[in-house]
Amino acid sequence: MSGRTLYGHLITLLTVSIWGTTFVSTKILLEKLTPVEILFYRFIIGYFALFLLYPKTHKIKGPKEELLFFGLGLSGVSLYFLLENTALQFTLATNVGLLSGTVPILTAIVSHFFTNDEKFSRKLFGGFLVAFAGTAMVIFNAHVVLKLNFLGDFLALMAPLAWAFYSVLLKKLDHRHNPVFVTRKIFFYGLITVIPIMIVRGGDFIPVKVISLQQILNIGFLGLVASALCFVTWNKAVELIGTIKASNYIYLVPLISMVTSILVLNESVTSLAVAGGFLILTGVYISERGLKVEWLNKPFSYTDYK
Repeated sequence: MSGRTLYGHLITLLTVSIWGTTFVSTKILLEKLTPVEILFYRFIIGYFALFLLYPKTHKIKGPKEELLFFGLGLSGVSLYFLLENTALQFTLATNVGLLSGTVPILTAIVSHFFTNDEKFSRKLFGGFLVAFAGTAMVIFNAHVVLKLNFLGDFLALMAPLAWAFYSVLLKKLDHRHNPVFVTRKIFFYGLITVIPIMIVRGGDFIPVKVISLQQILNIGFLGLVASALCFVTWNKAVELIGTIKASNYIYLVPLISMVTSILVLNESVTSLAVAGGFLILTGVYISERGLKVEWLNKPFSYTDYK
C-alpha cells in the first residue's frame, strides 16, 4: 500500500468517526430548531470557515462542470441532510445511525450504472441482500418499541441514497481544483437549494433560538468540524481511494452512533436492533471482501441470466 493510499484510508477513518457522533448533536439541536434551520446554520458556518481558510476561486470549465457542482450541493448537502435531520424528528438517533450503514451498498449499486471503473459484482449483491435484511430488522424494531413511525425510518433510508449519488458525482469532478475550494462551492449550491425551503417553512435565517451554550457548541461542532473539515477530508478520500472503498468505511458510523446515543441520550437498544446492525455490517463486509464461494466473487453480468 502506497503512502498516498494509506493517507486516503486514514482520513476516511477520521471522517466517519466524527460523522458517527453527529446524530447526537442534531438530536439535541432539534429541541429548539427545525431540520432545515439546522441544515442552513451548519453549512453557512462551514462555508464562511472555508472561505476564510481558502478565499481563492478557480476557473470553471463550463456549464457542464457548474451543473455538476450544483448536483453535488443538492444531493450531498440539501437532500441528504434535510432527509436525515427530518428523520431524527420521528425516529431514534440509533436507527438513523444504523440505516446509514446502507451507504456503501447503495453507492456500489449507483456506481455500477454511472461509472466505468467501479462495477457491481455478485459479492456486492450478496452483501446487499444481507444488509437489506438487517435494515428491515432495524425498521421493525421501531414498531416493536412503539415509539416511532414508518416515515422516520423511510426518510433515514433515503438519505444514504442521496449520499450515494453525491459520492458518484464527486468522482466525476476534475481533481485539479483545490479540495477546500471544491467543498466551499458545493456548500454554496447546497445553501442556494436550501434557502427556498427555509422561506416556505418559515425558518429563521438568524439563529435567535440558539440561546444555550450547549446549542452553540453543537451547532459549532456541526458547522466547523462535521461539515467544513469532514467534507474536505471525505472529498479528498474519494479522490485517493475511490468511491466504493471510501464508502465502505461508513459501516463504522452505526456503531459509533449507537454507542454515542447510549452514552449521551440514554437511548435504549433492543436485541433486534443489535442483530439488524450486525447483519448490516456483515452485508457490507461481504460486499467488500466477498466469501470463499467462487461464483459469489465473480463480476456481475446480465448475460449470465439470458
